[in-house]
Amino acid sequence: MRKSIIGVAVTALFLLSACDDTTESIGISLTENADHLAVSSSSFQVASRSVSVNSVVSRSTTGYLGRIKDPETGSHITGDFMTQFTWLEGYQLTSQDSISSRDSSGKIIADSCEIRLFYTSYYGDSLATMKLTLYELDKPMLENRSYYSDFDPLAEGYVRSDGISKSKAYSLLNISDYITMKDTSEYVNNICVRLTEPYTDKNGETYNNFGTYILRQYYSHPEYFKNYLTLIKNVMPGFFFKITGGLGSMAYVTATQLNIYYRRYVNGKDSTHLTLLSGTEEVLQTTTITNDAAAISRLVNDNSCTYIKSPSGIFTELTLPVDEIMKGHENDTINTAKIVLNRINNAQLSLYNLPAPSTLLMIESDSVTSFFEKGKLANYKQSFLANYSSSANTYTFNNISELIAFMHTAKNRGMKSDANWVEHHPNWNKVMLVPVHTNYITYNQSTVLTEVTNDMSLTSTRLIGGSTPISIQVIYSKFD
Repeated sequence: MRKSIIGVAVTALFLLSACDDTTESIGISLTENADHLAVSSSSFQVASRSVSVNSVVSRSTTGYLGRIKDPETGSHITGDFMTQFTWLEGYQLTSQDSISSRDSSGKIIADSCEIRLFYTSYYGDSLATMKLTLYELDKPMLENRSYYSDFDPLAEGYVRSDGISKSKAYSLLNISDYITMKDTSEYVNNICVRLTEPYTDKNGETYNNFGTYILRQYYSHPEYFKNYLTLIKNVMPGFFFKITGGLGSMAYVTATQLNIYYRRYVNGKDSTHLTLLSGTEEVLQTTTITNDAAAISRLVNDNSCTYIKSPSGIFTELTLPVDEIMKGHENDTINTAKIVLNRINNAQLSLYNLPAPSTLLMIESDSVTSFFEKGKLANYKQSFLANYSSSANTYTFNNISELIAFMHTAKNRGMKSDANWVEHHPNWNKVMLVPVHTNYITYNQSTVLTEVTNDMSLTSTRLIGGSTPISIQVIYSKFD
């Protein structure tokens, strides 16, 4: 009964507090005199600082490819990405006898082969001239390993030294495609790398192009095409796309396709056919980010505010005043603990200002690594999400009271067995604000969170903090 009364009283307090900040007698006015529920509120200062982040767990269905100049620092940010390909279980190609594309000896061939990188959005100048180099991987990336945004497949020996190495100059606005396809609903912007040169596999056998290698492997070893695991292990470990020239754009690649073109007989006629092998959620894809460490350091040392920059740039750390909040309220209920983070607008007007992160994750500082490596979700007990409000220009964490109570309990338990527990756990009351990407599904008319990953897109914001303390508003309740 008393718990329900508390809930009603606190709800009423929220409604009334918008008109009157005084809460000294509200408990008595809302409940029976016998219960004497006392409700009070206090405000405490929260310290904040910027923290440099060298790398983050990098796994996303979007690959980031390009190099841009950060308008805030004047430094360059480069995105390269690696992707693997999948094979749909049960999918079969046409019978070998129906293929009419043959060489002089009668063996089947692919007429041509290409990889297309499809992007639905980008940052920067679509006309900027860029250059990438496509590298064939020598071995698959491991599924049981977490890859970070500073992982370099070239430096780590994942690239095949005598494999495909194909350079491609491009701009995101492909003029020739745009003129011929701009009025077709099927067209999606893409970067095309054609693999038409002779290809030599690891066994020393040479084919007229990479597509012919794939076709002959399929008909010689159909067991290699059972699923994506057998494919990447035996036929095609994947590809690494590295920016090797240009400045001005970053493509957000949402799908990668390997297209193999060959002819086959259909109803007595010769027709063109193609096979698509697309990068999807079930296969591994990682983005490698290169930041200017000196530029990041300059922002971290700016104590007039705090910064949040993605990908893998700067997080903001908060030190929660747990002891102060709990002092004198050890037997009270903390109904709410609310933090509002005010964003500072960009001082310079530019078409290329980086957008603010759409979502922030608040999580205990020592739990950041395990959270992303284990693919956890925000539970609103020790981890919380807040979306950016453009109308208020804020991020609001409405109630982190369970986290405050959890930290307080952890400290008390630790001090019982170790008098120097705080010294051994210096981050016990610290949380990190991390820019994240989230996915949701609708289930039984409810929205369900299904994924939280590091935001690998280009974002940046400044928050009021640093030398200017921010506040946490706490509401308590207790029965006299």
